[in-house]
Amino acid sequence: MKNSAGRRIFKGPRICSQKFMKTYQITDFCHNMVLSHIQKGDFCIDATVGNGYDTEFLCHAAGPEGFVLGLDLQESAVLHTRKRLEQNCPGYSFLLVQDSHENLLARVNGSRIPGFPEGAACIMFNLGYLPGGDHSFSTKKESTLKGLSDSLLLLKKNGILSICIYSGGDTGFEEKDAVLSWLKELDSRKYLVLLTQYYNRPNNPPIPAFVIRMT
Repeated sequence: MKNSAGRRIFKGPRICSQKFMKTYQITDFCHNMVLSHIQKGDFCIDATVGNGYDTEFLCHAAGPEGFVLGLDLQESAVLHTRKRLEQNCPGYSFLLVQDSHENLLARVNGSRIPGFPEGAACIMFNLGYLPGGDHSFSTKKESTLKGLSDSLLLLKKNGILSICIYSGGDTGFEEKDAVLSWLKELDSRKYLVLLTQYYNRPNNPPIPAFVIRMT
């Protein structure tokens, strides 16, 4: 749907310009950022489904004619997200898999996913642990870097990789430092890397990062 200025308007949940402008929550910030890269009928991936907010957002953004793949290592996250999508996204096409994001490429190649020869329009990562969940299931540096590197192979031209980097507390800073180093080394001729910060907020606020495939 477009407004009088020709700009797309997202009608699904978890995206609202007024709410975003009032709260500046990282989830809404990332949703607003990636939305312009997603068209109806696109293939999208939620590499860390968690509570399913991003998965639901991607379903509505891609529409019933699109397809969303979601992964999470925790069974409870997959079950919770499936229930959410069945309630809020009837008629939408999605596949939820209990697996680590380090196996993302193998899951895409091995799953019965409709043909999207150009690749994924959007891939989303939320690093850290599931809010209210077992902190021992926190994402780890090695598996995250593998998943992020494979994501670049799956992105289509002008596709976007969204990474919410949480650090401190139980998870420490090793993963954050590794991801930031990885981002800095990406080929600037192929990828545009955007990094934002809640610069004056205390207690290690999350860092939203984005990679856009340019070629």
